[in-house]
Amino acid sequence: MNFLELIWMIPLFPAAGAVAMLLFGKKMPNWLVSIICPGMVFTSFLVSVGAVYQLSSLPERQFEKILYSWVPGASFQMANGQLSNLGADWGFLLDPLSSIMILVVTGVGFLIHVYATGYMSHEGGFYRFFGYLNLFMFSMLTLVLANNYLLLFVGWEGVGVCSYLLIGFYFHKKSASDAGKKAFIANRVGDAGVVLGMFTMLATFGSIRYTNVIAQAGSGNFHIGDAAITAITLLLFIGVTGKSAQVPLYVWLPDAMEGPTPVSALIHAATMVTAGVYLMVRSNILYVLSPDTMAVVAGVGAFTAIFAATIGIAQYDIKRVLAYSTVSQLGYMVLACGVGAFGAGVFHLMTHAFFKALLFLGAGSVIHAMSGEQDMRKMGGLAKKIPYTHATFLVAALAIIGTPLFSGFFSKDEILWRAFISPVGSGILLYGVALITAGLTAFYIWRLMFMTFYGESRVDHHAAHHLHESPPVMTIPLMVLAVLSLAGGWIGWPTVLGGSNHLEHWLEPVLGPGAKILEEHAAHGEHAHSTEYMLMALSVIVAFSGLSLAYYFFIKNRAAGDSIAQKFSGVQKLLENKYYVDEVYNAVFVRGMVMNGGEALSKFDARVIDGGVNGVAWFTRLTSTASMWWDKWIVDGAVRLTALVVNLTSYPARILQTGRVQLYAFSILTGLLIFFSYYLFK
Repeated sequence: MNFLELIWMIPLFPAAGAVAMLLFGKKMPNWLVSIICPGMVFTSFLVSVGAVYQLSSLPERQFEKILYSWVPGASFQMANGQLSNLGADWGFLLDPLSSIMILVVTGVGFLIHVYATGYMSHEGGFYRFFGYLNLFMFSMLTLVLANNYLLLFVGWEGVGVCSYLLIGFYFHKKSASDAGKKAFIANRVGDAGVVLGMFTMLATFGSIRYTNVIAQAGSGNFHIGDAAITAITLLLFIGVTGKSAQVPLYVWLPDAMEGPTPVSALIHAATMVTAGVYLMVRSNILYVLSPDTMAVVAGVGAFTAIFAATIGIAQYDIKRVLAYSTVSQLGYMVLACGVGAFGAGVFHLMTHAFFKALLFLGAGSVIHAMSGEQDMRKMGGLAKKIPYTHATFLVAALAIIGTPLFSGFFSKDEILWRAFISPVGSGILLYGVALITAGLTAFYIWRLMFMTFYGESRVDHHAAHHLHESPPVMTIPLMVLAVLSLAGGWIGWPTVLGGSNHLEHWLEPVLGPGAKILEEHAAHGEHAHSTEYMLMALSVIVAFSGLSLAYYFFIKNRAAGDSIAQKFSGVQKLLENKYYVDEVYNAVFVRGMVMNGGEALSKFDARVIDGGVNGVAWFTRLTSTASMWWDKWIVDGAVRLTALVVNLTSYPARILQTGRVQLYAFSILTGLLIFFSYYLFK
C-alpha cells in the first residue's frame, strides 16, 4: 500500500469522527463514542507511521500531494515590479518536519483520547466532548501537513476555535467560559500578525507556497537584514506569541486549565501551543535572514521562560503549576529558534509533548482520586494510595528537570549549549537565563511532587474515604507516556556523548538551507568537548540543587520554608498573584479600552455622530416645512391668481369657442349675411 498517496486522509479520519458526533453522537451510547473517536485518531496514527516509513526511503525525503486548486491563480505585480501568478492549493506536504509533527500529534493525541474515555465517563456531553477533540485533531493535522501558509492558517484558526470550545466545555462555570473567551481573544490578536505577515510575503515573494518561498529566499536575491523579510518574520512572530503563549500574549494558557484535564494535556503538550514553534521552524530560512528578528525571538523566549518559572514556584493549584511550566518550556523552544537552533527547538517540542502530557494526565489521575480537589495544600502522602500514578508522574518529573538519560536531558541541554555558543545576541546572558530557569523548573516541579505524593497527608476525611487508583484505561496511557518520557530523547543522542543525533540528520533537508546561510554570515568559534561536558554537568548540578532545595523546604524542614515565605511575604504575594498581569490587562484593556473607552465612544456617538445626524434631520425638516409653506401660499397663490386672470380674460373667447361645427357654420353664414346686407343696402 502506498501510504504517501494517502497522507490527505490523515486529517480526514478525525474530521469524519467529528462529523459523526455532530450528526449522530447524541443518539450513540458512550461505549460506541469511546470506540469511534479514539479509533479515528489511531487510524490516522497508523497511516502516519506507514507514510513516514515510506518517506525515509525517498532520496529527497519530501512528498507533496495536491488535491485541487483551492484559490485560482491571479496575476499581480510584486513590489519589485515583476509579475507573479498567485494560486493556493489544497495540498499536503510530508517532509522530515511535518513527519515528526504528525507522529507526535496522532500518537500522543490517541493516548489522550483513550485516557479521556475513562476520565470523562461520568460527565455530561460525552459525545460533544469527543467531537470537539476529533475536530481539534483535524485542525492541527491540517496545520502541520499544509503545503502553503494559507492552508496552514485554516488549521491555525481551527485549533483556535476548538480551544475555545474545549476550554469552555464546562460552560455552566463562569471561570471556564471566561477562560475560553480569553483564549479566543488573545489568539485573535496574534492571528492578525499572521495575516499581515502573509500579505507581506505575497508582496515580497509572489507566493505563499513553502517550496516557492524557500527557493526564493535562498536564491541569493535577498540580503541579510532585508527590511521586507524582517517585517514578515516579526509579523509572524506576533502570531507565535499568541499560539505558543509568549509574553505578552501568554495570559490565556494558564487559564486554559479550566477545561477538562485531557483538554489541558492535548493543548499544552501535542497540539495548539506547538503550532507557533512549528511556524517558526517551517519559516527558518526567513528568520536566519533577519538577525534583528532572531534577537527579538531569543530575548522574548528567554524572558518568557524565566518569567513563567518564577510564577510557577508560588502556585498551589496542581494544574496551574503545570500550566506555567508549559509557558516556561515553550520559552525554551522559542529561545532555541531565536539562537538558530531550530532542530533543538523541534527536539524539545517532541520530548516536551511526552513528559508534559504525562504530567497533565497524571495530575488528572490525582484529581480523579481526590474527588475533584486540585489544591496541593490539601494533598500529601498519596504515593502509596495511587502507586501507578505516582510512579509514572515520577518519571515525568525526572524528565522535565533534565535528569541524565531521560528525554528532557538531551533536548534541554542541547538548547542550553546552543544558547551558550550562539552568534545571536549575548549567548552568555541567554545561557545564564536558561540555566536559572532550569533550576527554578526543578524546584517547582519537585515542590509539586513533595506536596502531592510525599510527607504527611493533608487530605480531608471525605476525600480520603474515596481515594483510589485510576482505572486501567487511564493508567495504561500513563505507562506508555512514561516509557516515551524516559527513552524518547535517545533519538537525539548527541555526538559529544558518542551518539549521532539521528533527529538532527533527519531534519537536515528542512533546516539545511537556513543553516547554510547562518554558517556563512555568523561568526562561529571553536568549542572544545570539555566545555560542553562542563556545561552539561553544570545543568545537572543546578537541576538537582533545585530538587534538593524543594526537598529541604517541603519535606525535611517545612518550618524553614514557611519562615522564608513570611519574611518575603511581599514577593510571595506578588508571585501568587502572577505579577498582577491579569489585573493590569483588565485595567488597561477591559476596563480602560472596552468599558471606559467604550463609554467614551458611546458618548461621542450619541453627542457627535447622532447629534450630527439629528441636526441634519432637523435642518431637513425645517427646510421641508418652509418649502411646504412657500409652495402653499406663494406658488399655489400665484397659480390661483394666474388662473383667475386667465378665466376672466378668456371668458368671451370661451363663449365663442364651443367646439360645435354647426354653431361655427351658423356664425359664418350670419357674418356673411351681415357683410352682404351692409353693402347691398348702403
